[in-house]
Amino acid sequence: MSALRLPAIGLAVLAALGLGLALARHVPALADQPSGPLPAPKFDPAVAAPSETATLSGGCFWGLQGVYEHVKGVTKVYAGYTGGAAETAVYEVVSTGATGHAESVQITFDPHVISYGQILQIYFSVATDPTELNYQGPDTGTQYRGEIWYASPVQKQIASDYVAQLTAAHAFASPIVTRIDPAKGFYKAEDYHQDFLVRNPDYPYIVMNDLPKVQNLQQFFPALYRATPVTVFPQS
Repeated sequence: MSALRLPAIGLAVLAALGLGLALARHVPALADQPSGPLPAPKFDPAVAAPSETATLSGGCFWGLQGVYEHVKGVTKVYAGYTGGAAETAVYEVVSTGATGHAESVQITFDPHVISYGQILQIYFSVATDPTELNYQGPDTGTQYRGEIWYASPVQKQIASDYVAQLTAAHAFASPIVTRIDPAKGFYKAEDYHQDFLVRNPDYPYIVMNDLPKVQNLQQFFPALYRATPVTVFPQS
């Protein structure tokens, strides 16, 4: 766990110390992130189903969830764990890096509003740095790896073709190391992790690492950006 990514109980202490204001002055971009939206996937067939699910890993699930909660067509996003066993899907255990789990999000969306390919376009453009192997920004360990968990042969082909497309276009200065694997059990994270970005926009880790991603979403994909996020729990 990063020193900045403290349990939720530390929020009041950090606020009292004024760290939120200090860190707000330092808002870095991801190390190898494009300065604009990446091209859309060339292979992205239409889906007749009324609903589809995407499961993605790519660093801290606070930021991933926060980004997709601001995407039009998304109906629900859960933060959670995937890749390991059900009995080890506990934050403190996953944080050891020894469970096989990755911090992940499970995104339910309307494919008539946003396609699976567009979900991946946002993922690579603003949500994660796909050139970082087993870490993401300040967070290190296999639990922060980048991974696309496909739920169907079509999702697998869209993801594989898109990585090949971005590689051929030299979209990133370094090789893409994001894994593409079949979906496994997804286990929802503890309630205090859900909607963390929406509920704690002044939390130093969020200010430093995740709000820039939401800002880039709005800038790069204005037609897909929603100002009012869809959340797991009702917001007051």
